[in-house]
Amino acid sequence: MPDQKFAHPRLAAVYDTFDADRGDLEAYEDIAAELGAHHILDYGCGTGSLAVRLTARGHQVTGYDPAAASLDIARAKTSAVTWAADTGGLSDFDLVVMTGNVAQVFLTDTDWNTTLHTVSGLLRPGGHLVFETRRPEYRIWDEWAHRRPDTRHVPGIGDVKLDFQLTGVRLPLVSFRDTYTFPDGDVLTSETTLRFRDRHELDASLTAAGYRITDVRQAPDRPAMERVFLCEKP
Repeated sequence: MPDQKFAHPRLAAVYDTFDADRGDLEAYEDIAAELGAHHILDYGCGTGSLAVRLTARGHQVTGYDPAAASLDIARAKTSAVTWAADTGGLSDFDLVVMTGNVAQVFLTDTDWNTTLHTVSGLLRPGGHLVFETRRPEYRIWDEWAHRRPDTRHVPGIGDVKLDFQLTGVRLPLVSFRDTYTFPDGDVLTSETTLRFRDRHELDASLTAAGYRITDVRQAPDRPAMERVFLCEKP
């Protein structure tokens, strides 16, 4: 079940304003070019920021997300991307990407392993899964505990305030709550839990799912904080 900030129409409409700094996406554009990928699936595409950029660079792109409200925002950006609410009928991708926290929303081993096998079925032989994941040894939640309220102007809506609260650290799970206050006084919350997998656990799960790990890199925008995995389907 997607978090409310992706699934609620009013929260999806403000998501891009609060997630405006997407310095992470250029690295995925470069990786797509490096791998010679043409047919690309953005798995968990959200409001479509990466899918739109990849399409602008000449790739054939499908954006998949189970959150209908986010897909509505994405569809309004361009019709050049194929937007999908499920993965049925999709296949033969050169590259599947998971950006942001997508790889960490699968909290159980079963859910993560099922996702890895699902993605494998979407890739052509020799295709790649590329995803990022936060390094648990960095302990980003210690920084999250001191985040301050953030108010931003959303075009067509007005000033929206975001309050962030760290609600639980029970490793490997970390939970937090986003509370949005709108100009009309409406208050909406979104609860998130992420799983922080270490390098050994990720290596083991990817190998068991049949992938060959071709490279593990630091995220260029957040060195030492995140790993970017490049995994080939034999």
